[in-house]
Amino acid sequence: MSGSRDGWRPGRDRQAVWHPPQPGRSDDGGAHHVAVVGGGIAGLTAATALAERGVRVTLLERETRLGGRVSSWPVGVDGETTTMSRGFHAFFRQYYNLRSLLRRTDPALERLRAVEDYPLSLKGGPTDSFTGIARTPPLNIISFVLRSPTFRLRDLASVDVGAAMGLLDVDFPRTFTDHDGVSAADFLDRLRFPDQARHLALEVFARSFFADAREFSAGELVAMFHSYFLGSAEGLLFDVPVDDYETSLWGPLARRLAEQGVDVRTGTTAESVESGEDDRLTVLTDEGPTVVDGVVLATDRGPLQRLVASSPSLGDHPWRRSVAAGRSAPPFAVWRLWLDREVAPGAAPFRATSGFGPLDNVSVLEGLEHGAAAWSARHRGSVVELHAYAVDAASDQAALRRTLWRELLVLHPELAGAQVVHDEWLWRDDCPLVGTEPWAGRPGVVTPDPRVVLAGDGVRCELPVALMERAATTGFQAADQLLARWDLAGHGVWTVPMRHRHRVVPLLRRLVG
Repeated sequence: MSGSRDGWRPGRDRQAVWHPPQPGRSDDGGAHHVAVVGGGIAGLTAATALAERGVRVTLLERETRLGGRVSSWPVGVDGETTTMSRGFHAFFRQYYNLRSLLRRTDPALERLRAVEDYPLSLKGGPTDSFTGIARTPPLNIISFVLRSPTFRLRDLASVDVGAAMGLLDVDFPRTFTDHDGVSAADFLDRLRFPDQARHLALEVFARSFFADAREFSAGELVAMFHSYFLGSAEGLLFDVPVDDYETSLWGPLARRLAEQGVDVRTGTTAESVESGEDDRLTVLTDEGPTVVDGVVLATDRGPLQRLVASSPSLGDHPWRRSVAAGRSAPPFAVWRLWLDREVAPGAAPFRATSGFGPLDNVSVLEGLEHGAAAWSARHRGSVVELHAYAVDAASDQAALRRTLWRELLVLHPELAGAQVVHDEWLWRDDCPLVGTEPWAGRPGVVTPDPRVVLAGDGVRCELPVALMERAATTGFQAADQLLARWDLAGHGVWTVPMRHRHRVVPLLRRLVG
C-alpha cells in the first residue's frame, strides 16, 4: 500500500510507502498501563503513541533529561549559561516517522530550519556539494555525477558494474540478509570505486554509525544509499533544530506528554523486569516497583543488556543470547569550542570530511542554533564543534585534541591564533554497532514475551530506516504491537520505497550479472 486513507503524504516523494497499522478501538480509557524504559527518541515515540490511545504510561529515564543521545543540557561559559550536547544531528526529509513525532508539538515543523549545503571535503582533493542537485532518482544520480569533481566519468570506468547494481536492485528486508557476513569495506572493495569517490561518498555513510567500515554491515550501507539517495526523491539536504534540542524538541514534547497524563520520571533507573500475577509485569527501579501490563525497553544497548541479565524470567535463552551478543561501536569524541575569533564569512555550518586524520566533521554552531548565534554576536567569536568517530579506545585524548585542532586549521586557517574561551570534551562509547553478524539473529521489536517489546536505533527493523529514524520507527512499531494485544488501533509508519524505483533495474541486473 503506497498511501494513507486520506491521501496525505509525509514529504514530496510520491513513491513513499505507507505501512498501515492494525485497526481497533481508538481509546483504551486507561484500562492498561505500560512502562516505557528509556526517554530517548524511541521511548518518547512509544510513550506518545500509547498515550494517544488512552493507555496509562510511566516513562522511566535514568538521566535527568530527555532526548537520550540527542539531548542537550546547560553549561557555564565565562559566567554565562549556554548549552552543550553530544553533537550535531541531521534531520533528513526522509525521516518521516521522526518528523511525525515532532509534528505533535510543531505541526508545520517551524522549529526546524533547512541547511542549504552539505559539503563533503577530501583533504588534498575536491569538495562535493549537494546544493542544486535534482532530488528524484535517477536524475539526482546523473546531475551529481555530471557536476561532481570526485565522480569523474573517466574514473568510473573502473567500477564493477555488476556489483554496483546491488546498490540499485534492492528489496527489503531481503537485502539485509543478502549481505550477511559482509562488511561495508568488503562491499566497497568489490565495487572498485575510485579512491576519492570511496572516501567522500561511501565511507562517510559508515562513519555516520560511529563505526569502522571494516566492522559495519554492508546491508546497512546499501540501505543508507537507498534511503538517502538512490531510492528516495527527498534529496540529501536536511534540516536542523533552530535551537538546542531541549528548547526546540523535547521540552515541548515533555509538556504534551504531561498534559496527556504520562508519568515522566527522570533520574530513575529500571533495574529488572519480573513476571507477576494476573499476566502482569513488575518493573523494579531504584525508587521502587511499578506494576504494569506491558513494557517497552527503549534503552541504549549497554543498559538493555544489564537489565535483561538482571531479569532471569525475561524472554527465552536464544533471545537472551542475542541481546547479550550485541556490541557497541568504538568510542567517539565531541569537542565543542567557544572561540574569541569568528570563522570566515560564508563558512558552511556543517562539513563532512575525509582524510583529515581523526576529524570526521566540523559544525559552526552559530549557523545552526539561536543560542550559539546569540553568543557569537555578543562576543564576536565562534562556537565550533569537532567530531571524531570510531576512535581507538586506547587513544591519548590530549594528543587527539591537538590533532583535531591542527586539522581544523587546515579547513579554517583564519582561526590560527584564536583563543579558546571555553571548551567541552565528550568521550562516549554507547552507540550500537550494526555489525556483520546475521541480520535475522539481531533482536527485533517483537520478543518471546508478547508483553515486552524493544525499540531503538540498535533494534532490527525490516524497513530501510537508520539512526534517529530507526529509533522513531521502532518506537511506533513497539507501541503498535502492544496496542494490537488490546484491540486498540495502531499508528502505522511511513518509509521510502521498499524496492528499487524503476522496472528497468532487474533487467539491467540480469544483463550485467
